[in-house]
Amino acid sequence: MTMKIIAFCLLLASFVACNNKSETPDVSTVAVNLATKRFDEQFFHIDTLKLDQSLSIVQQQYPTFLGLFLENIVGVDNQQAIKTFYALYKPVFDSAQRIYKDFSPVEKELQQAFKYVKYYFPSYKLPQTIMTVIGPMNTREDLARMANGDYSPNFIGPDFIGISLQFYLGSNFSLYNTEYFINNVAPLYRSRRFSKEYIAADVMKLVTDDIFPDKSNTKPLVEQMIEKGKQWWLLDKLMPDTPDSIKTGYTQHQLDWCKANEGLIWSTIIKNENLYSLQPATIQTYIGEAPFTSVFSQEDSPGNIGAWIGWQMMKKFEEAKPDMKIEAIMLAPAKQILEEGKYKPK
Repeated sequence: MTMKIIAFCLLLASFVACNNKSETPDVSTVAVNLATKRFDEQFFHIDTLKLDQSLSIVQQQYPTFLGLFLENIVGVDNQQAIKTFYALYKPVFDSAQRIYKDFSPVEKELQQAFKYVKYYFPSYKLPQTIMTVIGPMNTREDLARMANGDYSPNFIGPDFIGISLQFYLGSNFSLYNTEYFINNVAPLYRSRRFSKEYIAADVMKLVTDDIFPDKSNTKPLVEQMIEKGKQWWLLDKLMPDTPDSIKTGYTQHQLDWCKANEGLIWSTIIKNENLYSLQPATIQTYIGEAPFTSVFSQEDSPGNIGAWIGWQMMKKFEEAKPDMKIEAIMLAPAKQILEEGKYKPK
């Protein structure tokens, strides 16, 4: 009798394991052609004493991108300005090389994520190239603005993904901790994520925003919460093995606090706020980058907590609609998700 019970338990465990595994599709046979081009290496190896000749060589290798880089990213239009940029940012490039001389681990992670993109969205035009650059970091505007209003260190071109390595030098990089950088480019709660492990997730946030642009910025609070939650829910599908702390940008402590206090968070919001409020101050409390959420513990709560609640709503909606395809879920109106998901955490 005991052996039968053991055999049954083993069979049950195997069944559960198979079922759990089936929730994440096997993308091992999905072909993705993604190559890395180290534009930063090529640019910072130019000879500024022979600038015309050096730039001509770069131009041959990057006939379209060099002009885009100089005009749109760096914003220079003469030789002296190019030399000045080179002199200022060559030390930044040298710092990046100590971390990214071998870029293959990041490329591998991106390859895997794009396999999921191709699996779920076969008609989406995948980038052919990862283009690494070292660009300016003087103001917040040196970060790319996404459709959802957030800022990204990276950018999407017609057939490439641009990765700005100057924003991934590690949270202890000296420049990130200067008063000017904190006040004009990125505060410390943001720059703590300027490190290698966040690159792939940041890129995939750009991709999810490209596939399903979040245009909820003028919508009521609850709609913005859900639309932001959709982005994180989709990120789960494209990066199923990536820790939630990397995808959300929360610390592990903040994540644990949210999970332990989910009912409190939701009850506080519905008790104190009009879910359909359009008031900028109300929306700002729950949506967008911040070190914490002012109505909760400063030591424990993350900022942008509305997106986390919207993410949980999406999970409940998915549970209620097991046969609904990902694209249909992403296009579902907030009202349907709120009503049919029956989100009522305790």
